[in-house]
Amino acid sequence: MNSLADNAIMLKVKSGDLDKMGLLFERYHRPLYGFLYRMTGEKEASEDMVQNVYYRMIRYRNTFTGDGEFKTWMYHLARNVVNDYFKKNKVRHQDVSEVEARIGGGTLADEEIQKQQEINLLNNAIASLPEESREVLILSRYQELKYDEIAGILKISEGNVKVRVYRAIQQLKSIYLKLEQ
Repeated sequence: MNSLADNAIMLKVKSGDLDKMGLLFERYHRPLYGFLYRMTGEKEASEDMVQNVYYRMIRYRNTFTGDGEFKTWMYHLARNVVNDYFKKNKVRHQDVSEVEARIGGGTLADEEIQKQQEINLLNNAIASLPEESREVLILSRYQELKYDEIAGILKISEGNVKVRVYRAIQQLKSIYLKLEQ
């Protein structure tokens, strides 16, 4: 996806061509949902939050300058939506629910069961991270944003992002190993 094209589309939305928002929705609703789901662990709430982010994009379109990347601005709005959700519900991120291994009409291979258990363990380890660490890890590893993009979203230096990602990975390894035992 071309960031210049995204910026141009958003500038058209800013100038009043609201129909162009559909293009941005088609491009980014899945990655945005993934970010929100990984932050909250709640499917329905994440779906609602995606809509809320796009509503805010339209409502606050005049704040988009086009100087930075559209994705940076979008994830900044998404972070605010997540923070509002946690404040409103007076909860922090809950453990990601265990995905049950379903055996239908037979048994799953031992390798598949082992892989699913490892995925569940990893999801629980990610859910156990402090919010700041989980957020930077999700943005860098799952959303595949570059460090400079994350720096723009979090309004910190790129070097600080690198340090946070490194520390988050170290925390994740430690939590994963504890959960594994």
